[in-house]
Amino acid sequence: MTISFDDFLKVDIRVGRIVDVFEFPEASRPAYKLHVDFGPEIGVKKTSAQITQNYTPETLRGTLVAAVVNFPPKQIGKFMSEILVLGFPDERGQVTLISPDKDVPIGGRLY
Repeated sequence: MTISFDDFLKVDIRVGRIVDVFEFPEASRPAYKLHVDFGPEIGVKKTSAQITQNYTPETLRGTLVAAVVNFPPKQIGKFMSEILVLGFPDERGQVTLISPDKDVPIGGRLY
């Protein structure tokens, strides 16, 4: 299926910095709760991510990540996820987060 450029522009993908990470023992699969700061325009948003195989809370804090910020909130158990962090599967099928290769200002939109 192909999409138009206008369709692509509807997906608001921004760069944010992970500012806090919490264990999420209630999740059906191992996951963390992340707080990601997108700067003054968007603020700090919450999400859960099944990334415990490749990351620890210590390695995640301060990391820049790409995320979709304009999906509607989604209830995940007792937790409300506000964004979707983006990643690719590694050779084991585990998520590897997308991150810019340079330090860039948070809140920037992907284009």
